[in-house]
Amino acid sequence: MERILVSACLMGQRVRYDGGAKTSAHPAFERWRRERRLVSFCPEVSGGLPVPRPPAEIETGATSRDVLAGAARIVTDAGADATDHFLAGARGALAAARRHGIRVAILKEGSPSCGVHRVGDGTFSGAKRPGDGVTARLLADHGIRVFTEAEIDAAAAYMRELERGY
Repeated sequence: MERILVSACLMGQRVRYDGGAKTSAHPAFERWRRERRLVSFCPEVSGGLPVPRPPAEIETGATSRDVLAGAARIVTDAGADATDHFLAGARGALAAARRHGIRVAILKEGSPSCGVHRVGDGTFSGAKRPGDGVTARLLADHGIRVFTEAEIDAAAAYMRELERGY
């Protein structure tokens, strides 16, 4: 049975920077929860950041690959460097995925950790830009297929393929 790494905030855990959650009500989540497939994980909390915490974004003009390579930072809205926490959390997510034999992740879009298609633009204005977060990038670089909370149907279809052996 395939297991799925899921952003803890999508599971209703109050771990977001603002102390909230972004609980998904998708029916597949409930089915997967009953089947005990879900592995809940918050890279930011795992990396040592508190709840609540200051908002953070990848520096303007940089990518998650730059952060992973040590060529860019993730900073708070006050300019504090939070890179080490985000990197530790990304490594923790990868370790959890490996420990559970996970090949699929569903992550919260927009986050500097979990964003899959878009992240903050580095200005803290609320604007987003194309790109991924450091956890999403690290997982993808290690062969884990990453989906957003808006792509749960696609994740379910991919899981069916995996379980059929395609």
